[in-house]
Amino acid sequence: QVQLVESGGGLVQAGGSLRLSCAASGRTFSRYAMGWFRQAPGKERSFVAAISWAGGTTYYADSVKGRFTISRDNAKNTVYLQMNSLKPEDTAVYYCAANLEGPSQAMAVYDYWGQGTQVTVSS
Repeated sequence: QVQLVESGGGLVQAGGSLRLSCAASGRTFSRYAMGWFRQAPGKERSFVAAISWAGGTTYYADSVKGRFTISRDNAKNTVYLQMNSLKPEDTAVYYCAANLEGPSQAMAVYDYWGQGTQVTVSS
C-alpha cells in the first residue's frame, strides 16, 4: 500500500516556475515507477510525465517537453515535477501516481493516486 500526497501547487504568472512534490508513504517507494498527470476544467485527465523506479528512464507529454522535468529522491520517498516557462494552458489539478510495472503514459497502469494539487497560470 502506498499513500501519495502532492504539494507545491499555486498561482503563478505565465513564464514563471513551480516545483511540485509528491511524498509517498511506505518503505517500498523505490520499487514503484511514478507518474504525473493533470486534469484541466472540463477536460479528461491526461499524462504529463513518468519516471522509472531508479530514475534512469523518463517520458514526457509533447506539450511539456523541454519545459517540465520529472525527478525522484528515493531516500526521501519523493518525486518532483519542475515546471518552467508555464503557460495558461498548464492550468490544471496535478496528480501523482505509482505503479509497479514501469513508467507509462497509461492511467490504467497506475495503482495508487494522490489527491491532487491545483496549479493556476495567469496570463
